[in-house]
Amino acid sequence: MSSSPGTTSPSDSTENRTKDVAVPGNRYVLFFCLVIIGAGLDLWTKSYAFADYYSPELAKQGFPQIPHWWIDGIFGLQTSHNPGALFGLGAGYSWVFATISIGALIGIFCWMFIWRAGCDGWLTVALGLVSGGIIGNLYDRVGWGYVQGFPEAVRDNVRDWILFRLEGVPFFDPWPNFNIADSLLVVGAILLFLHALWTKPPEAADESLLAEDDEHAS
Repeated sequence: MSSSPGTTSPSDSTENRTKDVAVPGNRYVLFFCLVIIGAGLDLWTKSYAFADYYSPELAKQGFPQIPHWWIDGIFGLQTSHNPGALFGLGAGYSWVFATISIGALIGIFCWMFIWRAGCDGWLTVALGLVSGGIIGNLYDRVGWGYVQGFPEAVRDNVRDWILFRLEGVPFFDPWPNFNIADSLLVVGAILLFLHALWTKPPEAADESLLAEDDEHAS
């Protein structure tokens, strides 16, 4: 049944309220701070690791780089290049992953500021971390991380440097080398998953708020 003229149904009120909500200014600040700091930290650590701990000669001969352990046999630094995505899948298709990354960034920005995911603090943090990780690895995939003197074959490869190993544990002996951008992507994805599990859909949250308002009005 349609609402009579001059009256507003609960669904109309909920829809209007959702449309009227603007992303708070502090969420813009939080999101872009996470993006800039995350991507900046990733690129700085990559530059440091590859400036001091990468041997082009070893790479050209096909040998792995020398590991440097901070916690002996468990955690350390070893530079390497990843020609694909997770675990080296899709090797040789950096341009495909770069295109996907650009599309993902556009989608995240639309979700944040057009569809107002930025009204949710949890989503703001998660998407800020994911965006920082995407930008960090995208920088490498378009060739901007390449240094003159490195093998030409690694020009569009992602630079990894974090070494982690749990001796005797399947899949962790060793774990594939990774970087700060990968860590940001994983943490952001976990936050998105938890958000989906623990929070109400926007429509349910708006109806709950509307019900509370009606109770107070009565």
